[in-house]
Amino acid sequence: MSDWWYRNIVEPGKLPLLLALLSFVFAFLVTRVITRMIRAGRGPFGNVKAGALHIHHVVPGIVLTVIGGFGAVAAGRHSFASLVSAVLFGLGAGLVLDEFALILHLDDVYWSEAGRKSVEIVVLTAALVALVLGGFLPFGVNELSPEERHNRALVVMNTALNFFLALVALGKGKPRVALIGAVVPFVALFGAVRLARPTSPWAKLFYRHRPRTRARAGLRAFRHDRRWNGPRRKFQDLIGGRPDPDPSGPDSSGPDSSGPDPSGLDPGPGPDEGRPSDRP
Repeated sequence: MSDWWYRNIVEPGKLPLLLALLSFVFAFLVTRVITRMIRAGRGPFGNVKAGALHIHHVVPGIVLTVIGGFGAVAAGRHSFASLVSAVLFGLGAGLVLDEFALILHLDDVYWSEAGRKSVEIVVLTAALVALVLGGFLPFGVNELSPEERHNRALVVMNTALNFFLALVALGKGKPRVALIGAVVPFVALFGAVRLARPTSPWAKLFYRHRPRTRARAGLRAFRHDRRWNGPRRKFQDLIGGRPDPDPSGPDSSGPDSSGPDPSGLDPGPGPDEGRPSDRP
């Protein structure tokens, strides 16, 4: 075990990254436990206020992120200060991304349906950092041998190809696939060759005069959302807490809560029709 630790973590200089990841996950989980206890009226915790001003935890998160980031740059890689800076940066990033939805909407949407974006971005960030920690490098550079990495032209071509695939996946309305594909090239290829989401820039540009393709893309998106939105929401509720009931009514709890099926198609009644919503 000690040989593995030295060979895979210490020698490549990944200990600061590991500490940053662990502190990032720790900060997010502890923050969610505390906020859920405050919401339920349990425990000794309460909102931090300065007079009538509610101080969101993104504020100390930004302070810790700035201190940890600049501290890591100043300390270098192989020092105790770099390890401390990595922990501070991870703690700050966990606090900031826990309120990512508030920053995105410039509104207190923490316990609303829109607040799910915070949980999703935290999970994606942790997954990407874990992949890099496990040996993957952005845009497929990890697939090259040490000799090939000395060939700069080959590195540039490989990086450009994988960046292009991730960019296509993003343009097709698949940001999760694009982000993971930036580290795992096969995922980017999978997202790039499949049909685009009907509301994506790719569909608006290339499916405008192809009604059959547009219809297929809409139907596929509808079926995908109906299949995966339920499990994804249950997972988000498990680690982040269930949002408050949507005041707009039960009609907003379908597979696509943002409105009707973007394809404009009526795929007919599904097997879940008539069942109560799994959302509050």
